[in-house]
Amino acid sequence: MELTVRPRRLRGNETIRKMVRETRMDKSSLVYPMFVVEGVNIKEEIPSMYGQYRYSVDRMEEKLLELAEAGVQNVMLFGIPAHKDEAGSGAYDTDGIVQRGFRKARQACPQLYLMGDVCMCEYTSHGHCGLLHGQDVDNDRTLELLAQTALSQVQAGADMVAPSDMMDGRVGAIRRLLDQNHYEHIPIMAYSVKFASSFYGPFRDAADSAPAFGDRKTYQMDFHNRREAVKEALLDAAEGADILMVKPAMAYGDLIREVKDATHLPLAAYSVSGEYAMVKTTAAAGFVDETSIMCEMAVSAYRAGADIYITYFAQELAKCMEEGRIG
Repeated sequence: MELTVRPRRLRGNETIRKMVRETRMDKSSLVYPMFVVEGVNIKEEIPSMYGQYRYSVDRMEEKLLELAEAGVQNVMLFGIPAHKDEAGSGAYDTDGIVQRGFRKARQACPQLYLMGDVCMCEYTSHGHCGLLHGQDVDNDRTLELLAQTALSQVQAGADMVAPSDMMDGRVGAIRRLLDQNHYEHIPIMAYSVKFASSFYGPFRDAADSAPAFGDRKTYQMDFHNRREAVKEALLDAAEGADILMVKPAMAYGDLIREVKDATHLPLAAYSVSGEYAMVKTTAAAGFVDETSIMCEMAVSAYRAGADIYITYFAQELAKCMEEGRIG
């Protein structure tokens, strides 16, 4: 048969397949989310996220050293306080749980790049992401507290802050306060396109952050919307975000690509707790190969346009990259 074009010529062996690979990945792009809790000598498995743990400050170092040894250099900290109040004061307390976590991580593993999730849902008694006005979050009054939270994390040792609350104007508020305090060099990674998603269920278990009433649909995005995603990303870029994010990752590859094409900033994708739990439970049941599907999900995010991949599988993916299974 006379065929001029034969695509299979470039699939003949592993060497040629890697040579022409369109999507390339590196361990330096991986970010591991880590939960820090009050108490002493705590390494507590999260029931809905098999293999993931909450760590007290004194037990953080063992996990941080594991990550560093695996080649995962970026860690995002989430704090879980012992006490919560309506104003979420633990979020911006200079001696709060996540602030102590940053100081410990900075001392134990100075080579790591530390990121702070900036939100109030873990710290408020009602589980919403800011100050309430009636049954809804007061957007503008919340901005000051979010900015204070970001500043306190940077003062404790964070290299980057990542606001995840989805309040209008929060990137600009954080940027102004950081600059006023001579932290012009600290970058902001904005959760720009964060949907009100059912994929977050296990995280709310992990962080004890489920809302006490209602839901978060008045501030997190409607997952039906595409144009709005680009609008949110462009607004955050205009307010001074240095990196944008799409969250979740697996079901939102189309929007990772749209945001990538519409902006000129680095783009992160957050493979969230529900994605992790789905892989773990189906693999435990013998329905899928955990490593293979984990790698395929990661490649799909990078292929869609992600430059940074936030994932609970960061350590395992780093090993797969080291072994040449993906990369």
